Amino acid sequence: MAEMQFARGRTEPVVPDVRLTKSRNGQEGTAVLYFNRPEALCGEDVDAVTGLYMIDEEGEIVTREVKAKFLDGQPAALEAIYLMKSPAEWDRFIRFMDRYAAKNGLGFDEAPQPKEENTET
Repeated sequence: MAEMQFARGRTEPVVPDVRLTKSRNGQEGTAVLYFNRPEALCGEDVDAVTGLYMIDEEGEIVTREVKAKFLDGQPAALEAIYLMKSPAEWDRFIRFMDRYAAKNGLGFDEAPQPKEENTET
């Protein structure tokens, strides 16, 4: 089991685009989860959004940093940012995402690495 909720007890069926970054020293990281047209924005449930709850068999990961994105004055997307302040928090998030990805058929694309310049003469 691995699911995401914007309001407790209401699983969000829209699968987000997830972008991860990690600090150079490997001690901190950031996950940005972008939900395009999530069900949480449909109808009158918009006020029920209290955070992003990522729930699996290990427990719950919570972020309150959730922002609505608007298009022509209408809510169109939700963006959640989860800050990881330790390697343990990073590892826990990755375990959750592995379960969530397996459940939802997601894959992982690594960002291209910058090419090193050849300085030999």
